[in-house]
Amino acid sequence: MTYEEHLDEVATLLTEIYTLSDETAIGIVMRAQDAEYFSVHDDDPSICTQQRAEYDARAVFKRYKPETARARPAGRRSGAGDG
Repeated sequence: MTYEEHLDEVATLLTEIYTLSDETAIGIVMRAQDAEYFSVHDDDPSICTQQRAEYDARAVFKRYKPETARARPAGRRSGAGDG
């Protein structure tokens, strides 16, 4: 996958794994990009793989999520008793 496709996949995975809005996921990717987290990916596109995108999604969420982001891992639904 290309560098741009990799960034798109990371954003998509953020929405799927952490049930974030598209805007929040894109914001996280942009903050990581501004901090040069993805610079090595741009230099070496061979690391732009699905497996690496899954790793990167979790790593950038931990490091660059907004303070107000509350994510619920996929598979967990809110309901009685949440709270």
